[in-house]
Formats: sequence, structure tokens, C-alpha cells
Amino acid sequence: MAGRLTTHVLDTARGVPGGGIPVSLFRLSAEGRQCLARSVTNANGRTDAPLLEGEAFAVGRYELVFETAAYFRAHGVALADPPFLDDVVLRFAIADAGAHYHVPLLASPWSYTTYRGS
Repeated sequence: MAGRLTTHVLDTARGVPGGGIPVSLFRLSAEGRQCLARSVTNANGRTDAPLLEGEAFAVGRYELVFETAAYFRAHGVALADPPFLDDVVLRFAIADAGAHYHVPLLASPWSYTTYRGS
């Protein structure tokens, strides 16, 4: 089975899936940062397809960027200017190109957490 990278967002402030959040995926290397994918979370807080799979799914260092401040503003949350959290950036590594890496984001306007899920 080929590996793949998936994600989802949970809005922990409102207790709902984080739908409509732009997500960007970058590969990090000595040469710099390369954008591999851009997506927007659906009503279930998930991307419609894996962010990375097949031959593109490779061992290495990556970065996911979630545009959370715009999401919370759109849902009527009053944020400071600049907001405490604007874009949430998660740096992680893929060590097994045959595995499923699920990297969820649990976010509020003031905090976030992540883990490697299944």
C-alpha cells in the first residue's frame, strides 16, 4: 500500500469541524521550501483528497500551513490586530513512505494542538 498524507481541522472554540480553512503543504529541503499542494477544508473539516500520495509521497521534512485567523474572523470571533495566532504552521517529518500520516489540527483563536493520527 502506498503512503499518503491527510489532515483535518477541529474548531475547539465552537466544538465543530473547521470547514473552509485554506491549507498549504510544503516540502522543506536545503534548497528551500517548495509548495506541493493547496486545499480548503470541507464542511467536515477535511480535505476532499489526500494532500500527498503516490510517487509524490516521500521521506522528508514538510510543513502544513493552516490559515486559521481568517476562518475565525469569518465566524464572528473578534481577534486582536495582529491576532495572537494567524497562520498555524506545523513542521513534521515523514520517515516511512509506505505509511499513512494523518496530521490533524485542533484549533481555537488562542491555542492549537496536533498529533499523528490514523
